[in-house]
Amino acid sequence: MARGKDKKKRKLEKKQEGDDVPKKIPHTLESLREKDETIVANAEAEEQEEAQKDLELDELSSYYQNSYEPKVLITYSDNPHTKTRIFGKELARLIPNSISRYRQRSSVKKIVTSAKREDVTDVIIINENQKNPNGFLLIHLPDGPTAHFRLSSCKITPELRKDYKDITIHRPEVILNNFSTRLGLTVGRMLGALFHYEPEFRGRRAVTFHNQRDYIFFRHHRYEFTKDGRRAKLAELGPRFTLRLVSLQQGTFDSKTGDYEWIIAGRRHQLETSRRRFFL
Repeated sequence: MARGKDKKKRKLEKKQEGDDVPKKIPHTLESLREKDETIVANAEAEEQEEAQKDLELDELSSYYQNSYEPKVLITYSDNPHTKTRIFGKELARLIPNSISRYRQRSSVKKIVTSAKREDVTDVIIINENQKNPNGFLLIHLPDGPTAHFRLSSCKITPELRKDYKDITIHRPEVILNNFSTRLGLTVGRMLGALFHYEPEFRGRRAVTFHNQRDYIFFRHHRYEFTKDGRRAKLAELGPRFTLRLVSLQQGTFDSKTGDYEWIIAGRRHQLETSRRRFFL
């Protein structure tokens, strides 16, 4: 009884004080993030201008100038299991102008060489462990860069909804959220460049890459409106997965002599000076 009275008393005091009392904002790892000199949004105007010029001259600049349409090849580790194959086919259905092929025991370098001949702009290689997808290698062609991600929490569409065949072929809108550092901008631009730069809003489809604490959460939704058109909700279409950057390499994939722009350390205490330091 005493606890209930205290709760009512606090509620009454809050009502009497009105809007003058500042709203308490809970502390999170994201809000307590350590200051990073590579965060573009917080940089001086001169540094922001320099970062913008770098983006205009990087390997992805031609895509963002709308000078080519992406063509994506999706393949797998050798002898992929059922869930990995379904996941790859769903990505092919999700990404416009993409194709899914089996690897046929080809090396990554052979895949890249063959893809260049076919004017492929990006190669995705899905690796697996214990019958589940666990790796995501993204190679931008013809000259890189190459990003290697750890893949986790993968849910294919049949695991999320029953009417999974009900997906239109319209080009989706792409939402890149919270990629704030120089490294984050590069990774976000690589992921965004997989999709056509002109979305077809009529299809009401949206794909989201949301970065939070260096984990990139992917979601695929469709807007659904009420009959009166006043309200909308999101229906998840799938697939759903999470990416964690392992390395970013200049050029195309080369595990022996590749020049790495960034690579994750083997152990957590080597990677981070504290839990509040993030890189994307």
